[in-house]
Amino acid sequence: MALAETSPKGRRKSSPFTRFLIKAGKTVMAISVTMLGLLFMTFVIGRVMPVDPVLSIVGERASQEMYDAEFIKLGLDKPIVVQFFYYIRDVVTGNFGISLRTGFPVWNDIVRVFPATMELATIGTILGVLIGVPLGVLAAVKRGTWIDQIARVVALIGYSMPVFWIGLIGLLVLYGMLGWIGGPGRLDVFNEDIIPPVTGMILIDSALARDWFIFKDALSHIILPASLLGYYSLAYISRMTRSFMLEQLSSEYITTARVKGMSERAVIWKHAFGNIKVQLITVIALSYAGLLEGSVLTEIIFSWPGIGSYITTSLLSADMNAVMGGTVVVGLVFVLLNVFAELLYKFFDPRAK
Repeated sequence: MALAETSPKGRRKSSPFTRFLIKAGKTVMAISVTMLGLLFMTFVIGRVMPVDPVLSIVGERASQEMYDAEFIKLGLDKPIVVQFFYYIRDVVTGNFGISLRTGFPVWNDIVRVFPATMELATIGTILGVLIGVPLGVLAAVKRGTWIDQIARVVALIGYSMPVFWIGLIGLLVLYGMLGWIGGPGRLDVFNEDIIPPVTGMILIDSALARDWFIFKDALSHIILPASLLGYYSLAYISRMTRSFMLEQLSSEYITTARVKGMSERAVIWKHAFGNIKVQLITVIALSYAGLLEGSVLTEIIFSWPGIGSYITTSLLSADMNAVMGGTVVVGLVFVLLNVFAELLYKFFDPRAK
């Protein structure tokens, strides 16, 4: 198969396969450079933090011989550049070290806690999209009316109200006073460790096991924290959707479509909304990534054993292996979500092909 062909003007034109390889190579290079920068930042933070990793391992009463042996074992006697390359090697192989707080490999801890955050963020994003997108479209169509004002106030409250305050009030009223939902944690204490973990997400695992009692219990616990994250996501998505739609509705092609007698529903959803889908992909991807890495307060308030509370607790315990490992994983997920969004562009926008 020829990798290139000659155009009528005599210029060599790359074949689709060659263009695919070039595009894939650029994507891999961009990801590699981004991750290298992230690794450099986490490495520097791990070195400038006023925490002695050797002392954290051997303890304050260890002898000088034990201290020196552990110092050499960690490679801290090597030049800083060599230490950085050792750090990259360990991260690439999935070796983030041992958590001083749990005593287990950091990678194992992350595999255990990350599905909890993913489950919470996924439901929150779904709620944000299902409500935020129609709300943003309606606000743009009804611009200047009371519907638009209400939608803008809803978005403003979602940005302004502290998450911890809403969470505490929700727990006090819905759980403490009314008993409508489950309390902190993912399950009631007597229901923990009953369902064998398959995906790590209790709603999916309990559904796979057809244990609807556990499923109902998990749903009652996740509904409030997921709704809080969904409200925050809704505020961002609805505001951006409204802005995108206003720009499209003021365009000339929309006026032309209306003059030709096209129905208002077709004008709004087929033409205007059809042209903002690519922009919304970026907004939704960023919102989802933000919930994955920014749900720390929600997880702490609801005792949710996710990556956010894991990193925060590890930081308070001076467990830098866990902090650096969790930060790298969250950063990698953020990069991969952006790459996934770019792939979706080609599906929704033929011009990107």
